[in-house]
Amino acid sequence: MDILEHDALQDPDRDMAQLELALLRRGVDQRVAGRERCSRCHRGPLIGERVYVYRHGAILCELCRALHVEAPLQSRLVHGPAFGHTLRLLEQSAA
Repeated sequence: MDILEHDALQDPDRDMAQLELALLRRGVDQRVAGRERCSRCHRGPLIGERVYVYRHGAILCELCRALHVEAPLQSRLVHGPAFGHTLRLLEQSAA
């Protein structure tokens, strides 16, 4: 058995750390791929931030909107992933 084979057998923690890092990177990449991004600065707007939609589908964040001369067609709030999938309890008064 040479030194390289011996080191590979002796260090399973290193292999596990590399696997964990690869899985983390893949998860972050998948999550980022589904988010909207500002057409100008490419920043992902934060939950609760307002984004502005312009002609040709351009989306600008609050920061870049001030640098754009054209008026937006619409604006909307950025919602979190749970938006529309949560329950809201309503107060029920005794009759």
